[in-house]
Amino acid sequence: MGKKPSRKKSLNVLLEQSFQKHWDRPALSNYNQKTLYYKDLAQKIAELHLFFESCGLKPGDRIAVCSRNQVNWGVAYLAAMTYGAVVVPILHEFQPVNIRHLVLHSESRIFFVGDNIWSNMAEMDLPGVEVVVTLTDFKVVRSINPEAETCLEGLEERMRQRYPDGFAKEHLRYYVDQPEQLALISYTSGTSGFSKGVMIPYRALVSNVQFAHEAEPHMDCNSRMVSMLPTAHMYGMIFEFLFEMTIGAHVFFLTRLPSPKIILEAMGSVKPDTIISVPLVIEKIYKSMLVPFISKGRIKLMLNLPVLDKMVKNKIRENLIQAFGGKFGEVIIGGAPFNREAEAFFKRINFPFTIGYGMTECAPIITYVHWDKTKLYSCGKAAPRMKIKIDSDNPKKIPGEVLVKGDNVFLGYYKNELATREAFVDGWFHTGDMGIVDGDGYLYLKGRCKSMILGPSGQNIYPEEIESILNNMPYVVESLVIEDDFKLVGLVYPDFEQAQEDGLDREQLLAKLNEAKELTNLELDQYCKLNSVEIVDQEFEKTPKRSIKRYLYQREVNVQ
Repeated sequence: MGKKPSRKKSLNVLLEQSFQKHWDRPALSNYNQKTLYYKDLAQKIAELHLFFESCGLKPGDRIAVCSRNQVNWGVAYLAAMTYGAVVVPILHEFQPVNIRHLVLHSESRIFFVGDNIWSNMAEMDLPGVEVVVTLTDFKVVRSINPEAETCLEGLEERMRQRYPDGFAKEHLRYYVDQPEQLALISYTSGTSGFSKGVMIPYRALVSNVQFAHEAEPHMDCNSRMVSMLPTAHMYGMIFEFLFEMTIGAHVFFLTRLPSPKIILEAMGSVKPDTIISVPLVIEKIYKSMLVPFISKGRIKLMLNLPVLDKMVKNKIRENLIQAFGGKFGEVIIGGAPFNREAEAFFKRINFPFTIGYGMTECAPIITYVHWDKTKLYSCGKAAPRMKIKIDSDNPKKIPGEVLVKGDNVFLGYYKNELATREAFVDGWFHTGDMGIVDGDGYLYLKGRCKSMILGPSGQNIYPEEIESILNNMPYVVESLVIEDDFKLVGLVYPDFEQAQEDGLDREQLLAKLNEAKELTNLELDQYCKLNSVEIVDQEFEKTPKRSIKRYLYQREVNVQ
């Protein structure tokens, strides 16, 4: 007789208990649209379970889900997981041909897809995929399984047959998962290569959900969350969706492109209890709202006078908190490096924000501390159930690769044994990130191993640090520092709109950017000064978490 599965450590049991406890509370909403209550969510999940049965689906089979953030994405995801299937969340921003590749690579049997995505894929061959279902209305749009199509059309009758006295909370009995069991396959391109299928076990999801309970103890069934990050990405999936479902909170999906205006409008309306963000969102708000204000002559003067400085900072902090809804405990920022000038300003006004560090392979959290314990430019200390160490002879001063181990770490890369072997050495996962750790255990990231540039005398040059300065200069939207024939070049995507308003032609704009280069060099050591800047005409191509795909812009070094 095999050992009976434990319900205590099961994520699906946590979901089952949450749905039962919060049966009559709101669960999921598309912002400013109809709301699903937990009883509605449970009903839709039960209907999809009947559909999975008709497809002959078994625990461990793959189900792919791809669309913009929306309520039905959450329904399909939870239905797959609570059935025991392996979820394959795919970012909707991928090109259709890449989405097709990931669906096939994951060997998904069912594919839930947004209408706008399917319209660009309908003519594509999807061998091995038995059923394609649109997420707008859960309609079968392609099937090689007649029973599956018939089942979706007759779900109401099947539900009456299965539950003749009506569907109730007592009928919930979800698949009991085990810690080392594969829960989902998350595909990410990273910043240095092609997509890999990251195999996330249930223990990593449970550990991250538990971490959220520990980090945000004020959140409960009365809490509200605005989901603005892609739910296909681990950061948004765990902390804006899955954790909330285990505590009975109410999640509002932003179904449109989350511009600063839309985000602040939603924050003011929903008044979330915690805010999860990537640096890009906060930096845009900093540049559009705060920089113009604090750059005014009168305000700059006041910020240099001790008594008035405190008054102005308190006023800015109060207004910013109200702009974000006024109710949140802290803003948690992660996913990419944060602009150093913006970080220093938010720290100066005592704004309740913290910077964490994580990656898909850790589902995602690695380091974090509460906002009132942060240190400037650090991303916190090792999260519960996680260990970090620096591969360096002097980890407090000399950067080395960040190595991690613990409950959050993934199983390996799907169908890629070589990459899996290379990622683990003596049980430690090699993150590919460089950093140092101070005497208190705080981690300071210094860039990616593969983006590090070797200086003329063997110095380590971290382009992210140069970019952080250059990005604060006039007319610079974003930049990328590369090596070209042993010289440092700053590729700049400029603010063309502002340049046009100021009457600058391309030559004059380049002159302004060269001025920005000289100002940047004043803050840099001699060995890492920029030699030149170049204009790029389009925004840099990015990964799902909005990191620039550096490998696309590297140039070969000519060796004589």
